[in-house]
Amino acid sequence: MIDLITSLEEAQAAGHLARRLAVLTRHPSLLVVDEIGYLPINHAGAVLFFQLMNRRYELASTVLTSNKGFEEWGEVLGDEVMAAALIDRVLHHCHLVNIRGNSYRMRAHTDLYRSLQAEGDRDEPVRRSRRSKPTGH
Repeated sequence: MIDLITSLEEAQAAGHLARRLAVLTRHPSLLVVDEIGYLPINHAGAVLFFQLMNRRYELASTVLTSNKGFEEWGEVLGDEVMAAALIDRVLHHCHLVNIRGNSYRMRAHTDLYRSLQAEGDRDEPVRRSRRSKPTGH
């Protein structure tokens, strides 16, 4: 998301925002915006993002991912009214997929940690038995 907003901010600074918005409105036919709310967005960036989403509304498909609930988008975008308008557009004609559970990355680390713990637990009695062997003196 941040890269998208940065590209819009750069286009605006260069005086090419209208052209950049026009391109992103229809191309790509599927735009994936990942991790909404992961990093902070300034108000100007939120306004640019809203403009893009408003233009794409009912023209092209967009996939948005976030670990924030819709009730938190006002805080994410820094504007409750703009967030409500964006959510209204996003939810109209949408397919909402709510995935619950741990991150697959964390799951892999958790599995590794557990296997190392289990391995350590199996080795522990061996270490104890070696220490408890008589020395033969």
